Amino acid sequence: MKLQTQRFIDRWFGQLLCSGVSAWVRFTSVIGAPPQIGKTPKNILVILLSEMGSIVLAGPMFAELRRKYPGAAIHVLQLKKNQEVSRLLSLTQPENMHTLDDRSGGSLIRDILKVSLAMRKLGLDAVIDCELFSRVSALLSFSTGAPVRVGFTPHTQEGLYRGSFINHAIPYNPYQHISKQFLSLVDALQSEGNAPRNKAAAIRNLPVDTELSVKFSAAELLAYRTQVQTDHPVTANRKLVLVYAGGGILPERAWPADHYARVAQGLCAAGFAVGLIGLKDDAHLAKDLMAQIRSDACIDLTGYTRSIRELLMLFHASDLLITNDGGPGHFATVTPIQTLVFFGPETGRLYGPLGTRTKVLESGIACSPCLSAYNHRLTFCDGDNQCLKRIAPDPVLADALQFLGHTRALEPTLP
Repeated sequence: MKLQTQRFIDRWFGQLLCSGVSAWVRFTSVIGAPPQIGKTPKNILVILLSEMGSIVLAGPMFAELRRKYPGAAIHVLQLKKNQEVSRLLSLTQPENMHTLDDRSGGSLIRDILKVSLAMRKLGLDAVIDCELFSRVSALLSFSTGAPVRVGFTPHTQEGLYRGSFINHAIPYNPYQHISKQFLSLVDALQSEGNAPRNKAAAIRNLPVDTELSVKFSAAELLAYRTQVQTDHPVTANRKLVLVYAGGGILPERAWPADHYARVAQGLCAAGFAVGLIGLKDDAHLAKDLMAQIRSDACIDLTGYTRSIRELLMLFHASDLLITNDGGPGHFATVTPIQTLVFFGPETGRLYGPLGTRTKVLESGIACSPCLSAYNHRLTFCDGDNQCLKRIAPDPVLADALQFLGHTRALEPTLP
C-alpha cells in the first residue's frame, strides 16, 4: 500500500475510529482510577512500526524493560519488512515477534485482526505504543485488550487527534532525543496517570550505548573480509571507506552527489579505497558517482550485501562510513566502524545515532529541520535542500581524514 494512501486512511478514518473508541472508554470507565501494571507482569507488547533506524534507537528502551521486568515476556509488533532487523538484534524471542504486512489494505486488515485476537488470547498486562501520532497504532493498543496503555499524547496540539484512551500517556517532546522519550514510555508504565501532571518519572541522560549487539565469530569476520578483498583487490592494501549517497524514501535527506564525489576523490587520492553502498535501486546513482570520481580505488558495492547481517560484516571490514540520515548510520553503531552522518530535513538532536563513534553534520539554517511529528514528515521544501547543500565537501573530507588517522595536508584543489 502506498505511503500516501496509508496517511489518508490514518488521518480521516483513523480520527473517526479514535473518537468512537474514546467515547466508549469514557462511558465504560466513569468510575475507577486508571489501571496499574502489577509488580510481576507476564506479557508486555511494544508497538514499533517506524522505519528500521528507529529500531536501533529503541535499543535502550528494550534493555530497560528487561531490567525492570525480568520475568515478563516482551512482545514486539512491527511491519513485516522490518522484522529482519529485530531478529538480527535479538530484541526479543523469535516466538514473541509479531508482524503486520502493509503491502495491501487487505493483508494489513487481516494481520491487524489476527494479532489483536492473539494478544487478547495471550492476556497482555500492558502495551507500549512507540509511534508518535499514528492513529492505527493507538487503535491497535486498544484492540489488544491490554489494560495499561502507554503512548504519546499531543496534549494541546491541534490536528494530531488520536483519541483519549491511552491511559498512561506522556507528551511528545520535540526538544528531547527520541531514545530518551522511549525510556520515558517505560517509566510511564508505573505512573499513576497521564503526564505532564504526573511528574514522578526518573531523570535520565541520553543513552551512550544502544545496548544492542550482533554476534560474529572472528573466523566469520575474517572470511568475509577476505571475500571482499578477493572480489575487489583494490581493498587488499587500503583502508576501506563506505559511502551511502542514496536518500531512500526521502530524497530530500541526501547530501548532493557532487559533494560526495569530491570527498571520494580526495580519499582515493590520499590512498584509501571508497566503496559505494546501497540497494540495487541505487546502482544508477553509483554509476554516475563513479563517472565523476574517475578512480580505480572507487568500487561499486550497491547490491553487494544480501542482508542486514552481511551489511554489518561489511562495516566490520571497513574503517569509515559516510552516509545520509537513514538506516545505515544507525546500524553502524552496533559495529566498530566510525561514522559521519548528514542531517538536514531532520535533526541529529532528536534522531542522531547513539554512541561515541559518530559525528553528526548539520548546517543549522533557519528552515532546518523541516520534518517533524507535527507535519507527519511532509516537508515544505521544494526539492532545493539547502540545509544539506550548504555543508561544504572540503571540511567533510578533513573530518574523514582525521577519523582515518591521515595527517597529510589537504591539497588546495582536488581533481
